[in-house]
Amino acid sequence: MSKVVFDEAKCKGCELCVHFCPKKVIQMADRINAKGYHPASLADEENCISCGTCGRMCPDAVIEVFKP
Repeated sequence: MSKVVFDEAKCKGCELCVHFCPKKVIQMADRINAKGYHPASLADEENCISCGTCGRMCPDAVIEVFKP
């Protein structure tokens, strides 16, 4: 089970989750979503600590965090 799930279709690429992630495990994807933005994605799930900071910072509530 993933620790963090992004609804990439809704992501507007603001990068707030990338900036505030304490472990720097989120990055912007190379692909473009239907809205024309590069969505955020979890690049390093192994080092994610499920702190939830990304989900709290997201203005569009596109991030769902699961505690292991």
